[in-house]
Amino acid sequence: VQLQASGGGLVQPGGSLRLSCVVSENIFNIANLGWYRRAPGKQREFVAIIRNGGMPNFANSVKDRFSISKDYAKNTVYLQMNSLKPDDTAVYYCNARANGIHYWGQGTLVTVSS
Repeated sequence: VQLQASGGGLVQPGGSLRLSCVVSENIFNIANLGWYRRAPGKQREFVAIIRNGGMPNFANSVKDRFSISKDYAKNTVYLQMNSLKPDDTAVYYCNARANGIHYWGQGTLVTVSS
């Protein structure tokens, strides 16, 4: 499974960005699709996940500001990020879990700064 993330960039506090992650496989067969991030000097942390047939889950730090969705026709998972804060600055990685194996994309940088 290969993952290609895009959509990062520089945005002002309070702004929005939408990240995209194109999956090389049919996402009907992917149990979990999610996003993680690594801020400068910190460990990678969970951001959001969407499971087949389940409700999405979010880290407390992004709940009510971020949403996650899938487009089965495009084999793509999205992370819509609203009301961005400087603390959201990080490299964002998409993640897929299929057959018990985790796959990672290359990451896309999000910088929230005025």
